[in-house]
Amino acid sequence: MDFKKAKLGILGGGAMGEAIIRGILKARVFSPQQLTVSDISAEKLKGLKATHKIKTCSDNKKLVSDSSIIIIAVKPQVLPAVIKECTAASDKTRLFISIAAGVRTDTLCELLSGRGRIIRAMPNTAARVLESATALCSGPGATDADLNAAQKIFNALGKTVLVDEKLMDAVTGLSGSGPAYVFLFLEALIDAGVKVGLTRAVASALASQTIFGAAKLVTETLESATKLKEQVTSPGGTTISGLHVLEKGGFKGLVMDAVEAATQRSKELGK
Repeated sequence: MDFKKAKLGILGGGAMGEAIIRGILKARVFSPQQLTVSDISAEKLKGLKATHKIKTCSDNKKLVSDSSIIIIAVKPQVLPAVIKECTAASDKTRLFISIAAGVRTDTLCELLSGRGRIIRAMPNTAARVLESATALCSGPGATDADLNAAQKIFNALGKTVLVDEKLMDAVTGLSGSGPAYVFLFLEALIDAGVKVGLTRAVASALASQTIFGAAKLVTETLESATKLKEQVTSPGGTTISGLHVLEKGGFKGLVMDAVEAATQRSKELGK
């Protein structure tokens, strides 16, 4: 696919849609002139146009008609109605990439009446800073070239993995919802720092860099989280005392339950 000639349309200018817009433009995968976004909110479209210098559209059918690649970035609950508006303008020349949680590719194919080629993606909000974790899977009609195109788009937003579609709900529960779990943990660390005497500014700087640095250690050293944790945990030291409290409170079990609950909700949304 020739990205210089491609036209990208984004159905939905909400938080995730705008995160993708920011990342794509920052990475220069597409120019603002190649990008169009549609949304039900005229105020939202006005803000997106002013901020990103992109084209906007209130007509979903026209957006699809004018685009060669369409990213579906609307909530699963409203997706059927939105796709229904677009079906007449779709055909096999168009690639649809859906980021709707829980919505299977065969459901999308049915909604499109078999028109269009389909890829399913699950990025996360870190696309805003080009650090998204995104899983991709092929759907009906999609070719290897389509999957490569989707990888090129989402690799520009962070890191991608390829999975079987049956695992996409698990991806949603882990990395799709995962940033919120991390933000909650970060908030707790900051509050804890304030409780033990640090200013909020100092606690925030230390806690956020600590999480960033720890994640970077895992990705760059390729050592397991377990091994890295052991390297920090000296016999009879401060870290083991803190870990003991977390283990007594069932910290790991709660995180596992959270991912499982989000995975189940993703399955429910897809029904």
